[in-house]
Amino acid sequence: MSIREALVAVFIAFAVGLLAAGSLGRERDAVLAAPGDPVAGPVLRWRVTSAFGTHLPSLGENAVEVADSLRAASGGRIDWTIDDPGEVVPAFAIVEAVRASKIDAGYTWLGYDQGRLKSSVLFGAVPFGMTPWEYSAWWVRGGGSELAQEIYRPIGIEPILCGIIGPETAGWFRQEIKVPEDVEGLKIRFAGLGGRALQKLGASVTMMPGGEIFQALEKGAIDATEFSLPEVDSRLGFDRVARFNYFPGWHQPHTAFHLVVNKESWDALPHSMQATIELACGNGVHRNLANAEAMQGGVIERLVAGGVQTRTLSPALLDALRKASDEVLEDEAALDADFARVLAHQRAFRKEYAAWRRLAYPSPSLTSDANGSSDPTQVPNGLGNASKTEAAHAN
Repeated sequence: MSIREALVAVFIAFAVGLLAAGSLGRERDAVLAAPGDPVAGPVLRWRVTSAFGTHLPSLGENAVEVADSLRAASGGRIDWTIDDPGEVVPAFAIVEAVRASKIDAGYTWLGYDQGRLKSSVLFGAVPFGMTPWEYSAWWVRGGGSELAQEIYRPIGIEPILCGIIGPETAGWFRQEIKVPEDVEGLKIRFAGLGGRALQKLGASVTMMPGGEIFQALEKGAIDATEFSLPEVDSRLGFDRVARFNYFPGWHQPHTAFHLVVNKESWDALPHSMQATIELACGNGVHRNLANAEAMQGGVIERLVAGGVQTRTLSPALLDALRKASDEVLEDEAALDADFARVLAHQRAFRKEYAAWRRLAYPSPSLTSDANGSSDPTQVPNGLGNASKTEAAHAN
């Protein structure tokens, strides 16, 4: 063998050795890599604005937990920073900021955008409307998500259900309210279609972000307010100023939260990332509802021990609010075709669902408290369980 042939042979052997070592190294790395180790590939670093403070349980806190889940599930490839309202975008301007590509995504209650998109509030909550599990069924299997996509995609938004909680309280009041006349002249912070219904009863309704409500109550700029669950409201200090806490949450039997993503940004993502985000939001819906439901009983006990007076709205006032809410829904449907379409879609689903709900779920008089005694006063007719008229008139 010539010297030249020998050198070629040595080079080939060396190259084969390198390839073999590299292959073994990759196999070793694959074996040694733990499930939580970073995964090679592009990293999605977004700043996502929440409409709610991240310190608020069941509200902004859920957005942080979704981001944490995404980071863990993706091995760090999806790394989001959740901003409080006002740090980058105001709470009520999130959808518009996402549409205009000022931010890639936001976590919000869609009803905040009803001034620009009337039908949006129907995806957030409807007075005397769906329970959380009923809304979830409508969104996942009843065509709700497809309907939302039809409305939001043309304006550059991808809507994803990402959280949900049960009824809010009916509000915190400085004085008792017993009859519809007690609402006349009342200065109250109230969101969504429920605020419109109160206006029909003579209330002076205003809107403001959660962080501004306590000061308005304390200074007397408003006489009453609603915002969220007892757990959240007590964190904001409402019970220190307004001692009458009314139930049930007629205006929002559920509150749905959505991740709104810029459509171009969404379409640019790999399908694997899209699927991971959708899975994390699906888990967020489940976790959000479970956490919220688990906490409220103890919070109410603590508030009552501290002197808060819990009250149930009178049948007369609830009837007046239902009639006013129906008028508001019909008024809005007459003005906006998409509002009418979504409302009709929800009502059709509820009418079909009512047969199951009426037969499968016990009425309040058949449920028992922790001591085993029946307690029919906890959920007024037509809210927590199916009312006699629900199948015929479903919102």
